[in-house]
Amino acid sequence: MNQEEQKYLKDLDKKLWTAADKLRSTLSAAEYKHAVLGLIFLKYVSDNFDDRREELLKELKDPKHENYLDPKEYNGDYESEIQYELEVRDSYTEKNVFWVPEKARWKTLVDLAKIPVGEDLPWEKKTPNGHKFEKMKGVDFLVDDALDAVEKDNSKLKGVLNKTYTRLNLDNDKLSELIDHINTIKPAFGSLHAKDILGHVYEFFLGEFASAEGKKGGQYYTPKSIVGLIVDMIEPYKGRIYDPAMGSGGFFVQSDKFVQKFGGKIGDISVYGQEYNHTTWQLAGMNMAIRGIDFNFGKGPADTLNNDQHPDLRADYIMANPPFNIREWWNEKLAEDVRWKFGTPPESNANFAWLQHMIYHLSPQGSMALLLANGSMSSSTKGEGDIREAVLKADLVECMVALPGQLFTNTQIPACIWFLTKNKKASETKRDRSNEVLFIDAREKGYMKDRVLRDFTETDISDITTIFHNWQKGENYTDEAGFCKSVELKSIEKNDFVLTPGRYVGSKEKEEDSEPFSEKMERMTSELKEHFNESNQLESLIKTQLEGLGYDF
Repeated sequence: MNQEEQKYLKDLDKKLWTAADKLRSTLSAAEYKHAVLGLIFLKYVSDNFDDRREELLKELKDPKHENYLDPKEYNGDYESEIQYELEVRDSYTEKNVFWVPEKARWKTLVDLAKIPVGEDLPWEKKTPNGHKFEKMKGVDFLVDDALDAVEKDNSKLKGVLNKTYTRLNLDNDKLSELIDHINTIKPAFGSLHAKDILGHVYEFFLGEFASAEGKKGGQYYTPKSIVGLIVDMIEPYKGRIYDPAMGSGGFFVQSDKFVQKFGGKIGDISVYGQEYNHTTWQLAGMNMAIRGIDFNFGKGPADTLNNDQHPDLRADYIMANPPFNIREWWNEKLAEDVRWKFGTPPESNANFAWLQHMIYHLSPQGSMALLLANGSMSSSTKGEGDIREAVLKADLVECMVALPGQLFTNTQIPACIWFLTKNKKASETKRDRSNEVLFIDAREKGYMKDRVLRDFTETDISDITTIFHNWQKGENYTDEAGFCKSVELKSIEKNDFVLTPGRYVGSKEKEEDSEPFSEKMERMTSELKEHFNESNQLESLIKTQLEGLGYDF
């Protein structure tokens, strides 16, 4: 992406968010996000449909193409035949393009949104007295009908689209104005097409709404920089990718970007996910559809630990950010669960249930990354220490990363990332790391993007990722005090199997002060004297100014 395209996306983000936020009125961010994101989805499927329609039109009129229609064969009815062919559903679905019925097309929506309530719409409905034109009931009904029509014609979207506009009670004019704002998004810009632009906008809005919702927003959105760090470290370039607590699907989006960045194709990965919250499950489905990513999110929303939707899955890469320290998760039927290979997790905390669930679903060569509360690295209560010890002795833990605070919108609990792999033996690209764990203390990384949230820079992500990959390869890696250290399992055992990076990396070495003490004191005393003199001069100047204004000081 060149600078002009980056600027276009940045300006578009700012313009759309400002406009949309002004229209929010009495709706909460949690409600309004569905209004905005549903419209962005409709714009995407229509733009994609229109692109295929234009492509098909060229094929039908190109004598060299197999779809060519020769005007000589149609006796003056050539244009009617062209229009008929442009409405053949299979011509779109065979290219993995969603079929969009006429009433759901974006241009139709834009045009009809201006029609007053009570006026005739351009399609009929069957009544006991014959066929009559449908009446305009409101823009919210138009949008719900459009989403319903798209869902009915595309089985992949069954249950995914959130058809709740009539329940939002949005003013007709405001919803129409929102449609006009989204209509300003171009279907293409430079090398960017509908999928790129609307996928970017969708992701941007998810982040903004998550920030606006605060704690609740964190339930469906993991900060982009953390997702980017994990994806860059685990490198999911080919195979099955699984997220058992997927939220809105951020890990899948970043995996798709990673694959494309290194010359792969979307088809090189297949994604599997699960999510308990129904509306969040729908957000994830739309997120995948916009990017053309084929997905399997189970039969519907479900509790992962109690109702696993992918019991037979063995994934090549697993990444997850489950809610920390869940208390109310246990069910008696879990007592003898096959997933608890390393010990039954405590009923009062699900952290080690998530860890073992993911290990269970790893393929023999698989790797995983799991965000957990810092307590998971050292807790020994209710058998957690025993589970951690068993996992370490099985030589599954590859790297531990301690994160800085204030990275999440929904919690201030300090967090870490567990990186595990089923096989540490040497491969074509990696050395034998058996019985070794890399510790990275990244608590000093990042910057404050606003008063309450910290974020990583690209350099921060690169620093951490490079250290990890160099260590895996055994090239250009050295321990760095205060930041990273490679530790053998026997040393971790001496520390009671505690995995807190700070315990192993130590403190950053202070730079040696070569200035003699007597010279330093003389220099500092001289500087202090100068500061005192400046202070006296300023005090005198202020007094003089006040006296000039008639104030006796």
